[in-house]
Amino acid sequence: MIKLPDDDGKLTAYQPNPAPRARVAGDGPPHSRVLIAAAHVVVDPSAANEPFGQPVLDWDATLAFRRHLWSEGLCVAEALDTAQRGMGLDWGTAAELIRRTGAEAKAVGGRLVAGVWTDHIDPATRSLDDIAAAYEQQLEVVDAAGAQAIVLSSRQLAAAATSVDDYASVYGRLLRQASKPMILHWVGAEWDPELAGYWGSGDPDTAMDNFLAIVTEHHDKVDGVKVAPLPFEREVELRRRLPKGVRCYTGDDFSYPQLMAGDGGTNSDALLGVLDPLAAIAADAVRKLDDGDAVGFRALLDPTVELSGHLFEGPGMNIRFYKTGFVFLAWLAGHQDHFRMIWGEQAARSVPHLAKAYRLADGLGLFPDPELAERRMRAVLATVGLD
Repeated sequence: MIKLPDDDGKLTAYQPNPAPRARVAGDGPPHSRVLIAAAHVVVDPSAANEPFGQPVLDWDATLAFRRHLWSEGLCVAEALDTAQRGMGLDWGTAAELIRRTGAEAKAVGGRLVAGVWTDHIDPATRSLDDIAAAYEQQLEVVDAAGAQAIVLSSRQLAAAATSVDDYASVYGRLLRQASKPMILHWVGAEWDPELAGYWGSGDPDTAMDNFLAIVTEHHDKVDGVKVAPLPFEREVELRRRLPKGVRCYTGDDFSYPQLMAGDGGTNSDALLGVLDPLAAIAADAVRKLDDGDAVGFRALLDPTVELSGHLFEGPGMNIRFYKTGFVFLAWLAGHQDHFRMIWGEQAARSVPHLAKAYRLADGLGLFPDPELAERRMRAVLATVGLD
C-alpha cells in the first residue's frame, strides 16, 4: 500500500498492481497500423546541465530507450518536440542525436524518421531561398543517417510567404529532391501563433485545400501527413481527401483509438508523443487488429486515453510539459536509471501530477516491474517529505 497525494494535497491509500499486464503474443512488428513514437531524451545527471544552458545528453540512456521502442515494433521519430526540440534541444545537439540514433537504427534494423526544420537560422530570415536552403541543410543530416524526413512547419516561412505559391515553391523544392517519401507536419496557429496563415490563408478550409493541392502534386514523394491540432471530424475529412497511398498520421492525443480503428472506409495511422510511454500497449492493441479483433484493439487502447489526457493537461502553455510525465514513467518502468531532463524540466510537473501519472500507468499494468516502480515512486515522495 502506498499513500499518494491528490491535487488538494490529501493523501489517499493506493494498492499497486502485483504484476504487469499480460502481453499479446505475436511475431515481429504489428502491421495493421503504422506506429511512430516521438521519443524523449534525458541529460547526463553528472554533467553541469543548467536551466537554459547547452544540454549534455545522457547518450546511453537516450539511445537505450530508442532500442526499447524498436523492440516493441514501433518506429522512432527523432528530434521532435517530445525530445524538447526548440525547447532546449538546439539544432547542433539534435543533429548529433539524429546521427547517433541513425547508427543504432542500422544496427538493430529499426525504422527511423527525423524532423527537418529551420530552427538554426536567424528568426528574422525572410528569403525563401535561404529558408529552403536551411531545410536542405538539415535534410542532408537526416538523409546521411538513413532516416526518413518529417518536414516541420517553419516560422520563418510563415512570416515570409505572401501566397500559397511561396509554400509550393519551398515544399516542392524539398519534395523533388527527397531520397525517401517525406512526412509533412503542419502545426496550427492554436499551438503556435507564429504559424498563423500557413499554406497561404488564415481560413482553415482554404489552407487545407492549398495543403492538399501540394500533397497531391507530389504524392509520390509524400509518405503521409500529420496535422495538429485537428478536430476529429476534420481529420476524417482530411484522410478521405488524401491521394491513394498517402497516410494520415493522427496527432490527436485523446481520440487516437477511434481514429486508428477507422470508419470502415478510411483509418489513421499514428505519429504520437504518447506512444513513448504507451509503446507496449499500443503494439499489443495493433496485434489484435492484425488478427481481425477490432473489439480487442479498442479494449486495450481505450483505457489509455485517461493517462494521455492527464499527461497533456494544461492550462495554457503548461501542456508543453507533457514530456516530464513521459520521462518520469520511463524511469518508473526501468527503461532508464534516472529522471533528469533538459533545462531541469523534471521539476515542471507537481508531485500530485506525477503521483496520478503513476497510479494511472500502474492501473494499466504498464510497468514491467511493479515493485521497482513503487520503490521509485516512494523515493519521489520521500524527497518532499510525503513518505
